[in-house]
Amino acid sequence: MDDVNAPRPRTVGADALKAFTHPLRMAMIDRLQDHGPATATQLARALGESTGQTSYHLRQLERHGFVEDDPGHAGGRERWWRAVSFWVDGATLRDQPGGESALRDTMRWSVAERTRVLTRWAEQVEPDPAWAEAGTSSRATSDLTLAEADALAAELEAVVHRHLDAAKARREAEEGAGEPRRRVRVYLDVLPLPADDPAPGAPGHAAD
Repeated sequence: MDDVNAPRPRTVGADALKAFTHPLRMAMIDRLQDHGPATATQLARALGESTGQTSYHLRQLERHGFVEDDPGHAGGRERWWRAVSFWVDGATLRDQPGGESALRDTMRWSVAERTRVLTRWAEQVEPDPAWAEAGTSSRATSDLTLAEADALAAELEAVVHRHLDAAKARREAEEGAGEPRRRVRVYLDVLPLPADDPAPGAPGHAAD
């Protein structure tokens, strides 16, 4: 049975999240998440910025725990960075000065990132038929209680982390070394729909 109480990534506060919501910093995190570890020079080239700018903003991201040294590239002349997972607790942030604004900015970034990646995936022609069949996009809607929605979200998160952790362990053990790996993005959204007025004819709706 999946551990629905598996620990989440580090939770960030309002000060850290405000530091994160800088356009170039968010663009660098996007790049690191899409393509894996990179140097400040590589990020500058990919994003059309100077190395001085990317180096400065990487240090700020490191200060707040959003990036770290990549252990797979230790000892080289250039420093390689990788993105660090984090968790945003909306209820806690709203009680902190500036937290509400930082939360909205982060959610906008998250939605824009999803839109960009999913649009590219939908429009591109995948040359490998096997990988073309590996992706999926589905949607389900139902009436749930708050407890049921919380349980659903927790269990889905546990399933995702179980598979990703297992894949990481096999990769580090060099199992299946001959089998090609590709970066795979997993999105998980469990959200309440707007509490609209009842539709005409529905129980509780007063007819004109």
